[in-house]
Amino acid sequence: MRREKNKYIFATEMRRYQRNRKFRNTMLILIPLLIVTFLIANFTVSHRVRLEQVRLTVLNLPPDLEEYSILHISDLHGARYGERQKAIATALGSTRYSCVVMTGDMLGENQDIEPLLELVALMPADTPKYLIPGDMDGGFIDSGAHGSLSVYTDWALRLQEAGVRLVDRPMSETRGKGTIWFVPEEQYSIDLDVTESVYSKQLRELNERATALSADDAARIRAIEYELERLENLRDIRKEVKPEDIQVVLTHTPLTGEYVNNMISWTAKDSYFSMRYAGLILAGHYNGGQWRIPFYRAIYVPELGWFPEDSEIVGLSYPGGIPQYISRGLGSDPHYEHQPGRLFNAPAITRIILTRKAE
Repeated sequence: MRREKNKYIFATEMRRYQRNRKFRNTMLILIPLLIVTFLIANFTVSHRVRLEQVRLTVLNLPPDLEEYSILHISDLHGARYGERQKAIATALGSTRYSCVVMTGDMLGENQDIEPLLELVALMPADTPKYLIPGDMDGGFIDSGAHGSLSVYTDWALRLQEAGVRLVDRPMSETRGKGTIWFVPEEQYSIDLDVTESVYSKQLRELNERATALSADDAARIRAIEYELERLENLRDIRKEVKPEDIQVVLTHTPLTGEYVNNMISWTAKDSYFSMRYAGLILAGHYNGGQWRIPFYRAIYVPELGWFPEDSEIVGLSYPGGIPQYISRGLGSDPHYEHQPGRLFNAPAITRIILTRKAE
């Protein structure tokens, strides 16, 4: 008797094949959709500038400085958010602030200053604006021959023309009986006598061969004379600062508790120009970690490793008992070699309001 061929022998395999093909087709649609959704979500988060508000209690704040507000900006890195920084203008809206402090790395590649000038143009002309350079910017002073007899770099000159104060020494504002100082961090530790001696020796050596000075030598002389004037000014300022004055420390790279404690211990106890009397530290540098996992923390920071604590890279912390605010920043730092751009990391500016009231 001949056996009939079972026409259903491959039925199970056929159904499995159809299911697999359906699954693959679904994935071919779903994966690109998820990628597009991811990119849109990241673009929305990372290209919308936020204005953050922080109220900070400073117990010895003079009454005349109550509600004094600092617009803290850092790490623009030459980024543009719309034509003439429109997204930043939208974030600022009609916000009022007493002064603007920029804590470095504001220039773009090859010291492109135009995006920064567009940002500065958004601010009221009569509002004081202070800036320290970051590690990517370079210093204010150009000690080599360049297209000007000024000791300042070309980009520094343009910022001064735009009304920005280049903080290469402590600068102050007074309101009634209250005075607030903006102090570059390194000036707490500078040995004035030793530094002055070094510069004076260099100046003597250059002047001794005055008949054979090159253009670079002449520029170097101007830069040294400027530094000597600055040191003399700093010597006077150290005597001027009072214990009731508010000292705001400006640093590009955030300070650690160990560093702050060492700075305090090295300063003479009878000196009021000391980090011991600092009321606030403003910093930037880390760009909030550049790439972040939503609702968690930064993925990797070159100097700190994998998944660093937010207290090390962004927001308010208290190294050595002094409040330090680390800006989330606006741009993206090329030091993050394998993390271009910002990932789920909204660019931000912070308005810090000083108050005597306990919050």
